[in-house]
Amino acid sequence: MDTSVVTEALTGASSSGSFLSELLYKGGIGLLVEQGKLSFSFELILVLLWGVVSYLLGSINFAVVISRLRFHDDIRNHGSGNAGATNMIRTYGKSAGVMTFVGDLLKAILSVMAARLLFGDGFAYFAGLCCALGHAFPCFYHFKGGKCVAVTAAMALVLEPLAFLILLVIFLLMAGFTKYISLASISAALFYPLVLYNIMKSRFGSGDLRILFVLVQCLLVVYLHRENIKRLLEGKESKFQWKKKSDGKNRAEK
Repeated sequence: MDTSVVTEALTGASSSGSFLSELLYKGGIGLLVEQGKLSFSFELILVLLWGVVSYLLGSINFAVVISRLRFHDDIRNHGSGNAGATNMIRTYGKSAGVMTFVGDLLKAILSVMAARLLFGDGFAYFAGLCCALGHAFPCFYHFKGGKCVAVTAAMALVLEPLAFLILLVIFLLMAGFTKYISLASISAALFYPLVLYNIMKSRFGSGDLRILFVLVQCLLVVYLHRENIKRLLEGKESKFQWKKKSDGKNRAEK
């Protein structure tokens, strides 16, 4: 079976020739497949297995973990009911929100970076999508999780820093002008596929399956914000403001 077309579609254009570039674009296992030492079918099996691992990593929801261990509570019982950093800040304070955000970033970085080193750039986007699905629908917490903003941001940061910077500017501008974190998150998510496509088109001449993985993930982010969208249209969405640490402690004690 000639797998060159499939491999090229998933790993992107040819690299400049250095070992590091080859490793990042095709992955260690991808290089072994290219050399004929492993079959492409075996690589796909390993990719699917890592997809399951990525989903399980995503299912470790730090908002739920921190709220239970530190505050003996469940963040999903407060505020918007979302198990994410924004609701953690509003409910328990800045430190809890920052720890949640960092935890969600790290699990996504681990999932995506390991996939990139093993299977290449294209399959890393697939791992990011699996991690996002785990974060949104965690098997450990009755499939009720967060909205995948931190996970998506981590994927963009690791795999295409230029896209991350552009999206960060969009997010900060929207959040700064409107004070709506949900609107800023939705805006950045909607721009992500377009930004990535234009970067890839300028670099390689065209897009590939990475755009599809990102598109699905960003549509997931928008879907998870459906209640926020409804409140925005009704003028009932809460504007973001930092909450004092003491407020979080008082809430946890109630």
